[in-house]
Amino acid sequence: MADPYATLGVARDASEADIKKAYRTLAKELHPDRNKDNPKAAERFSQVTQAYDLLTDKDKRARFDRGEIDGDGNPTAPFGFGGGGPRPGGGGRTQFDFGGGGDAGGFEDLFEGLFGGGQRGGGGGFGGGSFGRRQAPKGANVPYRLAVSFTDAATLSPQRIMLRDGKTIDLKLPAGLESGTQMRLAGKGDPGPGGPGDAIVTIEVQPHRFFTRDGDDVRLDLPISLAEAVLGGEVRVPTVEGAVMLKVPKGSSSGKVLRLKGRGFHKKGGGRGDQLVTLMVDLPVGDDALVEFVQGWPGRDQDPRSKLGL
Repeated sequence: MADPYATLGVARDASEADIKKAYRTLAKELHPDRNKDNPKAAERFSQVTQAYDLLTDKDKRARFDRGEIDGDGNPTAPFGFGGGGPRPGGGGRTQFDFGGGGDAGGFEDLFEGLFGGGQRGGGGGFGGGSFGRRQAPKGANVPYRLAVSFTDAATLSPQRIMLRDGKTIDLKLPAGLESGTQMRLAGKGDPGPGGPGDAIVTIEVQPHRFFTRDGDDVRLDLPISLAEAVLGGEVRVPTVEGAVMLKVPKGSSSGKVLRLKGRGFHKKGGGRGDQLVTLMVDLPVGDDALVEFVQGWPGRDQDPRSKLGL
């Protein structure tokens, strides 16, 4: 039943910032990971955490300051309890004066008035409400950042992450994954009196050198030759799962978009997006034969911008 202010080494009028600063200093010094051979440090760490938990709860701190609860968060003895002391009664029994003429109901009413009607628990004790023991706090959550390649994110390839204790865990990536997605690993955080906290893994999807993301779809600008654009044919196209063959229609112009179904990111609700391939005609530079052909080509005077009203 230690004084939480004394436990943290702060004044009774300390601000919340002062309390947090004191806790961080002590927690770092007493953390079990740094004191594996010192059980007293672990006990002190538990006390410091408990004191911090009470003083950062505005309601509990105010009740402690008023003397309604002790340093463990348990109710203190009310002013009527034991105040009159034992007095002799009939039959040789010892009775206590609760201010209600010896009526047990007066004692119960007194508790209800003081503490807001706590419920009576099993076995004749008081359970629930402010009479139940406070649950010991868990250890702190530990943040991690995991860089995932663009293709691994699209295909949900399993990832391996190393925790602070040197152990590794294989992660199964969730559908709908994007940068900023957080994954919680229960019980993989810092130890604490009430059990370990969790590990919080934030995913960062890395950019790709030629793929880009558009919602659940993957976009790709695909260079094709003039001959492939004019004559058509099958060409190899990279996807997040390897190269596939794509049929280019005859007479394809730059900007034409072809769709590869189911080659995008896994959707949160099921299914997958597509890969959208934008054809980009790549003309050769310094090809005299091509220049001579175009100069003599009857269609060289066509106006492809006429539809724009120019």
